[in-house]
Amino acid sequence: MARENQSVVTEFIFQGLSSQPRTQTVLFTVFLVFYLFTIFGNIMIITVIRADCQLQAPMYFFLANLSFLDICYVSSNIPQMLVNLFTKKRTISFSGCAAQMYFSLAFGMTECVLLGVMAYDRYMAICHPLLYTTVMNRKVCIHMVMASWTSSLLSSMVINSLTLQLPFCGPDILNHYFCEVPAVLALACADTALMELVIFIFSILIVFIPFLLIITSYAHILFAILKIQSAHVQSKAFSTCGSHLTVVTIFYGTAICMYMNPKSRPPQDRDKVVAVFYTIVAPMLNPLIYSLRNKDMKRALRRAMNRPKSLFI
Repeated sequence: MARENQSVVTEFIFQGLSSQPRTQTVLFTVFLVFYLFTIFGNIMIITVIRADCQLQAPMYFFLANLSFLDICYVSSNIPQMLVNLFTKKRTISFSGCAAQMYFSLAFGMTECVLLGVMAYDRYMAICHPLLYTTVMNRKVCIHMVMASWTSSLLSSMVINSLTLQLPFCGPDILNHYFCEVPAVLALACADTALMELVIFIFSILIVFIPFLLIITSYAHILFAILKIQSAHVQSKAFSTCGSHLTVVTIFYGTAICMYMNPKSRPPQDRDKVVAVFYTIVAPMLNPLIYSLRNKDMKRALRRAMNRPKSLFI
């Protein structure tokens, strides 16, 4: 009976990024542009990679999957935020919040693992070029992507199941612009120390271990590149890694701040700004980074512009 009396919250109210009407109008316009640019840019990358026979290497297979993932990721939180900003209605049902929390966390975790896989791909290509085509064959690449999705979906399921078992008896004001685990956890009417430990453990498994793989891979890559005598080859090797390193820096630099720092205090405005970078800014910048910093992608885009009909065949 006590548990039933506690579990009275049926919806949450987003505090959002601002309560000022003019600021909300500006935010709606900005994030709508960001969302459309993210969708268009990532669809463009997927389409170009699919249509161009010179972009069939594992690196571009992973990039196409990253673009698809970014479309899913931004679609799990931005549309709800745009509706809230446009209608001035900031509520979301408990079940809707649970679904948003599950998918946004799952997609975020998948991106962490996939970025680690992409770093390993670059390590094999540069440090072990003779073994690269054998080790990173199509079947292995597909299995790596499937493992990224499966491990993240299951991890998110565990975290969300445990979070939703906590009692929520009020307040119902969520100090965020979407349902993210740390923000929802702050509203639980129970001790969340164990849940914070669970999140920290999964953060180590899904966030920090891939990050260590990235650091280790690029340390070996750096040593291998420095041994190369040709300046042209060195420049090309750095070019193929530069885009990935930029994306990793933006995404991991902010995500680690949020999930590798277990805390019992309520979410602050700083946390919302940090979340904007890894949920909105990073997916939006990915197409721009990979298309401008990657010479093969730039050549493929120019070829696509010269024969636009081939993109849709």
